[in-house]
Amino acid sequence: MKNILLTGICIVLSQALTAQVSPSSFKNNQTAYVDINLEQTVGPMKPVWAWFGYDEPNYTYMKDGKKLLSEIAKLSPVPVYVRTHSLLVTGDGIAALKWGSTNVYTEDGDGKPVYNWTIMDSIFDSYISRGMKPLAQIGFMPQALSTHPEPYRHYWKPGDPYTDIITGWAYPPKDYDKWRELVYQWAKHAIERYGKEEVASWYWEVWNEPNGHYWKGSQEEFFKLYDYAADGLKKALPTARIGGINIAGTSGRTATEWTTKFIEHCISGTNYATGETGSPLEAVLFHAKGSPRLIKGTVRMNMAPQLRDIAAGFRIAASYPQTRHLPLIIGESDPEGCAACGMATNPENAYRNGTLYSSYTAASFARKYLLADQYAINFLGAVSWSFEFENQPWFYGFRDLATNGVDKPVLNVFRMFGMMSGERVAVSANRMYPLQTVLDSSIRGEQTEIGALAAKAPGSATAMVWNYHDEDKQGAAEPVNVTFRGVPAKLVSTKTYLIDNAHSNSYEVWKKMGSPQHPTKKQITILEKAGMLQCVQQQQQAINNGELKLTLHLQRQAVALVILNW
Repeated sequence: MKNILLTGICIVLSQALTAQVSPSSFKNNQTAYVDINLEQTVGPMKPVWAWFGYDEPNYTYMKDGKKLLSEIAKLSPVPVYVRTHSLLVTGDGIAALKWGSTNVYTEDGDGKPVYNWTIMDSIFDSYISRGMKPLAQIGFMPQALSTHPEPYRHYWKPGDPYTDIITGWAYPPKDYDKWRELVYQWAKHAIERYGKEEVASWYWEVWNEPNGHYWKGSQEEFFKLYDYAADGLKKALPTARIGGINIAGTSGRTATEWTTKFIEHCISGTNYATGETGSPLEAVLFHAKGSPRLIKGTVRMNMAPQLRDIAAGFRIAASYPQTRHLPLIIGESDPEGCAACGMATNPENAYRNGTLYSSYTAASFARKYLLADQYAINFLGAVSWSFEFENQPWFYGFRDLATNGVDKPVLNVFRMFGMMSGERVAVSANRMYPLQTVLDSSIRGEQTEIGALAAKAPGSATAMVWNYHDEDKQGAAEPVNVTFRGVPAKLVSTKTYLIDNAHSNSYEVWKKMGSPQHPTKKQITILEKAGMLQCVQQQQQAINNGELKLTLHLQRQAVALVILNW
């Protein structure tokens, strides 16, 4: 009954947040207001954003990779979880686009396993030394275990067919017992190196998008792969947490079928590895992607498919009593699907360098919280599949957080999230699109959306406010009247941080430099400073009858964070 009541309350609150802001009711040049009620809590401000991932594991311990990991770890008040592909792939450890290797498993002339953890240790040491946690992906197939070992190494580059990356690493193992033993040896080594308590705090998952290109076996073979991997992991550490299925296109019919059959297999199917009923399942994982397009030379984002994928994953998990309360992790949650496809080959990805990416991120995460409220599930994290690409052109338009060690505007949104904690509180805004509208058609009305996400903690309150629209167009700043109600103090100090064309924006500074591909040391220093989150206002203000009124000036695609302390 408690969960039913909470669901009802959350749905009512979600509707209340947007009940009066149907896009059809927006008036041209309508002055925007945002009303924040600190006395009306909605739910916990869980750090669901503190999850990141990438294809290329060998970037982890390279120069710019280590720098970015340190910055990500520093911005979060909680341990950041990191997911990466290709942790079991055979190779020399040299990084390349959509490729990585650790060479942990080979075989001698007699077919006996040979384990080498050197590269794997470099990757995981980089995480653990910074207080980060692996979302350890058990995959892909070592060459010596693959049923189709040739061809194996690929040399994909932007513009090539995506399917070119699918080689021998995508196939089932020729020996499932050796596959289980590999996972056992990996977990055993991790325990010896980092300790049981540390490894027990990680999450593990098997493979990636088995309903797509990444798996060249059948559904039954994938379930078998999962069962044997889970059995090896649990043999090494019974308290290890494992889950799946990290499906692609979660809201699609085939993906839904895969996910439901996987959950049902874990609940009541015959375990391929043990012969017993069911398989370990401590987390449910799935993917969610948007779909930008180039329309008459202008990028137009589409948040709706991403949110529909999220809604589908939440709905499926909520439909089984065995999974309703399990942690739900969106294993990849992004505006589209190919991080390494730059804007030169994919012009629809031109959003990635500037403020369209950062404002999209703010507006989309707010909806993830609302969907979690609506389905009353245990939403643990959303992995932003974005990191960095070593030794690549400056601002090439990869989906990354930094370029050549210089932070992009999108990373500053995560810095803002890192300063929000406690309980989310009710927000009403006359220019914020209803959740259902965004699920149906994204944010494409005549006026931009001016929306907010707010939270309170002991002695403080925070509000993230954005001016967002799907179309990649710039616009002059407009006033946004923000009111905090229920402030339990007579005097507060306020700080306002801003991301727009003139603040927290290395890309605009780089363009003003002439877009140099070989910037000088002095220019790099300037770009690094421009990539940091900038505070634009700090003052003390009196509170009248529990209210504080502020006016922000937000350009189109800008994001602001207001912090109150008392």
